[in-house]
Amino acid sequence: MKKETTEMAKKAYITESECIREAAEYFDTEAYGKAVDLLIKAERIGASGCGHSGILCQHFAHLMCCIEQPAKFISPAEAIHGGTGFLQKGDVMLFASRGGKTAELLPILDICKKKGVNIITVTENTDSPLAAGADVVLKQHVNRETDRYNCQGTTSTTSLAVIFHVLQTMLIEETGFKNEQFAVIHPGGAVGERLNK
Repeated sequence: MKKETTEMAKKAYITESECIREAAEYFDTEAYGKAVDLLIKAERIGASGCGHSGILCQHFAHLMCCIEQPAKFISPAEAIHGGTGFLQKGDVMLFASRGGKTAELLPILDICKKKGVNIITVTENTDSPLAAGADVVLKQHVNRETDRYNCQGTTSTTSLAVIFHVLQTMLIEETGFKNEQFAVIHPGGAVGERLNK
């Protein structure tokens, strides 16, 4: 293996850990508080994004389901072909887009606004169209991606995942969600075995 490869590998750990430390400085208590309030009150939660952001939105939906906040990932392609029928007035749609201009998400934003669905946007670009149309904007911070070209969705996905983890952490505290509830819906695997002992 080339020496440069090993050096880049070790640097990746540093880059991502620095990003998480720096991201804590962008924590907005008011914005996160409003987002958590909207999520708690919503009967249904949708999440949508493209590429790596979309994959992380699937993770977010699962995190919500694990604390009994009904949620699903809505594919940008399916959303404009009836998929947004899942959401009703007072529900929440979370958009994840680092640049805040993802073309596939803008028509979904319009649909949600017409239906009275509350919007949470997670983005690095707080001046973007997805941010402008949101009820709450959560600032994403990315120092740089880990590859030499600063191009692959690496650190940016870690940054997004941490925001979703923070939201779930806050929801557990605010709703009083108990491990006994988790044991009922997660009997599988090593976690289920430990929970149900």
